[in-house]
Amino acid sequence: MLALAASGQGEGQWLRAERQTAGRGRMGRRWSEGQGNLYASTIVKLIAGDPHAATLGFMAAVALDEVLSAYAPDVAFQIKWPNDVLAAGAKLCGILLERGGDAVVVGIGVNLAAYPERLDRPTTSVKALTGTAPDPAVFVKHLAESFARWLALWRGQGVAPVLAQWTARAHPLGTALAANLADGTSVNGLFDGLGSDGALKLRLADGSVRAIHAGDVFLV
Repeated sequence: MLALAASGQGEGQWLRAERQTAGRGRMGRRWSEGQGNLYASTIVKLIAGDPHAATLGFMAAVALDEVLSAYAPDVAFQIKWPNDVLAAGAKLCGILLERGGDAVVVGIGVNLAAYPERLDRPTTSVKALTGTAPDPAVFVKHLAESFARWLALWRGQGVAPVLAQWTARAHPLGTALAANLADGTSVNGLFDGLGSDGALKLRLADGSVRAIHAGDVFLV
């Protein structure tokens, strides 16, 4: 997709893989293959006046949460910083942004039919939650429609409405979180909302608030 973007491919193009043999997630983690899952990427071409590119991850999470909720209305999905969608504390998707010039490739993986086990966190799938696995080819069409709507809002009205929807679908204020940072340290605190740039705000034991811009976050 980065090569397509470099060659002039515009927005709106989606690429879906039936199988994935070299998938990876944040922090270089391997994203395990599961037959019948969604592996898809799309291109966003940045233009003057767009919000910060990093906030596309929040927009993608909101769009994905919207589609998952339509497929499984009885499941209480929840967004965790920055762009994981959970059900009962178990992760069922991954979103990764990669930039090349003025293009951002948004990669999205969703456990529709199967989920990896023996990871450092609980995982699940749509099938495990509902008994039925959506067809990835149909699911991605609905995701593309939701993504386009939220992208237009992100571009037309700024990141504020995206972050407002993200917050409405996230764990409640005061939720205990642990953030593992890139330097190897860990910070524990209570969820205190988002900064205007999407930074995670943690209220620490001494009452101060620390902004987290990068790291792995876990529910405690």
